[in-house]
Amino acid sequence: MPGGMEERYSKAETLALRRKHIGPSCKVFFAKDPLKIVRAQGQYMFDETGEKYLDCINNVAHVGHSHPYVIKAATKQMELLNTNSRFLHDNLVQYAQRLTATLPEKLSVCYFVNSGSEANDLALRLARQYHGHQDVITLENAYHGHVTSLIDISPYKFNQLGKDSKKEFVHVAPSPDIYRGKYREDHPDPASAYAEEVKKIIEETQKNGRKIAAFIAESMQSCGGQVIPPVGYFQKVAEYVRAAGGVFIADEVQVGFGRIGKHFWAFQLQGEDFVPDIVTMGKPIGNGHPMSCVVTTREIAESFGASGLEYFNTFGGNPVSCAIGLAVLEVIEKEDLQGNATRVGNYLLELLAEQKEKHPLVGDIRGVGLFVGVDLVKDQQKRTPATAEALHLIYKLKEQKILLSADGPHRNVLKFKPPMCFTMENAKHVVEKIDVLLTEIEEATGMKTGNDISANAQCKRKTNEGSSQAEPANESTSCMNGAVCRQENGFYPEKCSVPSKRIIT
Repeated sequence: MPGGMEERYSKAETLALRRKHIGPSCKVFFAKDPLKIVRAQGQYMFDETGEKYLDCINNVAHVGHSHPYVIKAATKQMELLNTNSRFLHDNLVQYAQRLTATLPEKLSVCYFVNSGSEANDLALRLARQYHGHQDVITLENAYHGHVTSLIDISPYKFNQLGKDSKKEFVHVAPSPDIYRGKYREDHPDPASAYAEEVKKIIEETQKNGRKIAAFIAESMQSCGGQVIPPVGYFQKVAEYVRAAGGVFIADEVQVGFGRIGKHFWAFQLQGEDFVPDIVTMGKPIGNGHPMSCVVTTREIAESFGASGLEYFNTFGGNPVSCAIGLAVLEVIEKEDLQGNATRVGNYLLELLAEQKEKHPLVGDIRGVGLFVGVDLVKDQQKRTPATAEALHLIYKLKEQKILLSADGPHRNVLKFKPPMCFTMENAKHVVEKIDVLLTEIEEATGMKTGNDISANAQCKRKTNEGSSQAEPANESTSCMNGAVCRQENGFYPEKCSVPSKRIIT
């Protein structure tokens, strides 16, 4: 074992004990051949044999796995004190002050909790207390957490339970997806069109005697397929929701803390004139340490307090968590990780755009900073999801010691959300491997590549110019020689002209 580590159990024994003692619904990555990870550093993870894997998945290890500065801050505070937030402690107020300084001025009151799910659950409580309303508007394919209140508002989950699983107080608006959604990139004003769908829901709800408490959305949908809402959408939705007595909740659990590069928070992509009423955060906030936060306005916080029900969280805001949170903020700033997200993210988008010109399997490239999606399709005109091909590709990448995931409602979108220390060399390495694998898949399935059309694509790339985890149920589709992949793919011999938009930060 590397570094003097001792393996208590063999991989087979670990897997057997997991199957015996861990709930069967708790899935693992790469279930056909799961990885046993024993240590990690920066953007790399190591298995029990010492093999090194490039991690393109872990947005939790935000500033890098096992960051020494974060570890030192945690250890130093743990040696002194860890207790609950009913005692005064400087770490709590210092962190709250530093965190809210990254947000618009009116978002000034914090509630510290322990996970993204806990943050979103509390956000719903705040929203429902504010005006005493109950109903929630959510988006298609949304996922907001694993607790009961959030499964209720997460179509990504409750749709798996059958057609009658949606609660009467939940209303689902179309995902503002301009590639696969109701209003696409050729629409003159998709932001307004998607917002009008929310307005219609509000009007219908009111006709039925119900009242809207909140609209909740990830600032960029993650499980929904790396969807970036068109600019102006959130402003219009907020206007309609607030007029109905509701609040706007921005879920930043996946995409916050500088991941998009240009801004610290993804909701800021909508423009300076948009400010949510509640922001929830988690995952990257503690670089792997279980902590999260809800930030809201003074008005909403006072309304919540006026209920007379004390809010107390045993572990939320403890001195160790706050010390870690402070250290993460300091690393983001000192190591210019936002700048890195911009530089590396733009480079990754450029490399992937070349793949789109070259490969008919690549339908759309979308992303900002180090949050990028590659939508794989069997037919670029019909935009038919290439689900089996995506699964095959991520398993083949694993063989190449690269960890990537596929998600979205059709499990066909390759998701990049690596640690923020990801480098240009890492990006180039991953895309080169993807290029080879896409070529192999297209040759195996009889797809015509765009090699002849785009032989000079790499020479023409312009740096500053834009252009337009769950495992699938049947893993046998990962075999590209299987029947599912021998079917007619319907590709056209000429390159299809399907507009694609990517954002340069």
